Amino acid sequence: MTSECGTLDMRKVKIYTVLAILICTALGFWAFKDWLPAPRENNVSYKITKRWNLPEELREVSGIVWLDNHLMAAIQDEDGIIFIYNLETKLIENQIEFGENGDYEGLTIKNDDAYVVTSDGVITEIKNFKKPNFQVSTYKTPFSEKNNIESLEIDPTNNRLLLAPKDHDLGSEEGKGIYSYSLETHELNRQPVFTIAMNDPVLKRFRDNKKHKTFRPSDMAIHPITGEYYVLEGVRPKLLIIDRDGHLKNAYFLEKAMFPQPEGITFNEEGILFISSEGKGDGLGIITQLQLNDRD
Repeated sequence: MTSECGTLDMRKVKIYTVLAILICTALGFWAFKDWLPAPRENNVSYKITKRWNLPEELREVSGIVWLDNHLMAAIQDEDGIIFIYNLETKLIENQIEFGENGDYEGLTIKNDDAYVVTSDGVITEIKNFKKPNFQVSTYKTPFSEKNNIESLEIDPTNNRLLLAPKDHDLGSEEGKGIYSYSLETHELNRQPVFTIAMNDPVLKRFRDNKKHKTFRPSDMAIHPITGEYYVLEGVRPKLLIIDRDGHLKNAYFLEKAMFPQPEGITFNEEGILFISSEGKGDGLGIITQLQLNDRD
């Protein structure tokens, strides 16, 4: 009798162990399902046409802007320097030191003036940045480190900068606003130009239990021909396209192997797209030229 009871107890232990493993596996899947890679067909919705491995100085490249004649302006997130990188020679042609060390995240340029934003929302204006006697001014905004600002783009038509919080919005956790900063008054309009709703159907594939993490902008650029907004995310690499009226059109997965941490985006005057990515581990920073495939 004792032997039979022992056998039954062992069977129960095995059954309970298997059930526990299955339950833990299921819970683990549901907890981390949003981090699973996209189906393969979603990962081939673009074509890489060129890539550049950047010098060590730009291993942590955090923002890029197309200038002209194969020149790219870039910043990295530690030094107050604008680097001028030549895509043909693959060399840094110039370094413009405008400030002390800081958490520099976004870069944009209007004519002869450059603008840089730090993660706490402070905007640095470098007037005539290519000349030896450039002038530097800094402006605070209502943003803070809680918002974590990484995106910055010039809207030349309206003479304003556009910014987007990576983490918490100024308003609701239900969306991420694209905010405008006037270059005339140097004031931020707390009413967003438009809002990226975290529950938008286009973002369904990326839905996170913490709504504000569904989409976390790392940079943005306006297409010079269509006027559409291209908004990048670096944490779970993806690219969101928004039409001129603020409606979400498409979202593209970016393969992490090719885009380890994409944090910079820009177009040349012909509408050719460039994305920069920080190097991971011992890897170098990268600039990638790519062409998006049309999607319905």
